[in-house]
Amino acid sequence: MVPTSLVLPLVLLLAPVPATPAVVVPTAQTRAFVDDPSADPANSDADDPAVWVHPSRPERTVVLGTLKEGGLAAFDLRGRTLGTYPAPPAPTPGAKPGRFNNVDVLSGVAVGGRKRDLAFVSDRGRDRIRVYEVDGRGSAVGSTVLSDVTDPAAKPVFSASEAAVDDQRNAYGLAAGVDRRTGTPLVLTNRRSETRIALLHVVPGRAGTVGTEVVSTVDLPSSFPLPDGTTWTPCGDPGDRPQAEGMVVDSAHGVAYVAQEDVGIWRIPVRVSGFGSPELVDVVRSFGAPQRYDEATEECVPDGPDPGFGGEWLSADAEGLTIAEGRGGGGELIASSQGDSRFVRYERTGRNRVLGDFVVGAGRGLDSVEHSDGAQVVTADLGRGYREGLLVVHDGERRPAVGDQATTGFSYVSWGDVVH
Repeated sequence: MVPTSLVLPLVLLLAPVPATPAVVVPTAQTRAFVDDPSADPANSDADDPAVWVHPSRPERTVVLGTLKEGGLAAFDLRGRTLGTYPAPPAPTPGAKPGRFNNVDVLSGVAVGGRKRDLAFVSDRGRDRIRVYEVDGRGSAVGSTVLSDVTDPAAKPVFSASEAAVDDQRNAYGLAAGVDRRTGTPLVLTNRRSETRIALLHVVPGRAGTVGTEVVSTVDLPSSFPLPDGTTWTPCGDPGDRPQAEGMVVDSAHGVAYVAQEDVGIWRIPVRVSGFGSPELVDVVRSFGAPQRYDEATEECVPDGPDPGFGGEWLSADAEGLTIAEGRGGGGELIASSQGDSRFVRYERTGRNRVLGDFVVGAGRGLDSVEHSDGAQVVTADLGRGYREGLLVVHDGERRPAVGDQATTGFSYVSWGDVVH
């Protein structure tokens, strides 16, 4: 489904761009993780965070983070590891193991005859949505915070067979929310190397387990009309389409925001039965710039002058998205501009006007944040240090590295430091 106009992103170019972004510094960081078989957990590559807010004791709030083949980790508000939960092994010799990509949390989900606090995880290794139940009584170091309650009969989201699963065009980004009219829980996931987004409902499984089922899909465009009358197709690996990953559901307004990495940010109406028409609300700087795939380097390289149709705020990849709730239905949409390690703030409503940007710099003896994939903000009062809320972001370049091995992790930022 191709939008009829790209006027809105071009209007956004008129917004004044500050010479330098605001700088905030972390209040805490998790441990560093290493993507190597010798690491513990093995092959851990941090990617996407989510936050479960304790309903009565906010100081016991839990931060979750995906670690790819390392599975899922739980942390407290000081960044200490509460526990790690492995991704499933390969089901047969030669098959791909589980590989956790994105995570989101819904509290009070009515399933299986009772309300439950659930974390939904996209398993890009096995093309499933895995489900964990959060137990706040265990939010202490060394205790069990999460229980895997995934229906063992869960089917692949996009793949027609287990053999197709191993081709790895699987569930990738993920976001969860509720239908604003019915309160029905909704889970969205997109497909790696494709443009498809799926809407799933939460369903009861066997013996108290939880499953999901696809009810609708929508496809984002693969090519785009430009103001000069030409058509532009983003460059990528041969056979790949311009994929999306980062997503967030704005349940109060009945929309989802989706970051198509080499394109920009889409706003899509979403309801219990399916999707409305996608609208492109901002584009990356390289939007419309000609590129070609260089087989020698296996990278996309410039292939002519940039016609200047790109945006001003996002440097590809457009990545993690999160909503900061505000009073009276207000708030902000936050986007990770991964290419230049910035975060862009947009109005939550209307035309999603840009409010500014910021970076997470080094300070308080903690590392800066580079090339962030995912982000999650909550604006509840979580106690000392987080009276106005907490922003958790993925750090793609945790320093110092472990020997010659690159490390990743998650950093915490006081939301009050961002908005003041």
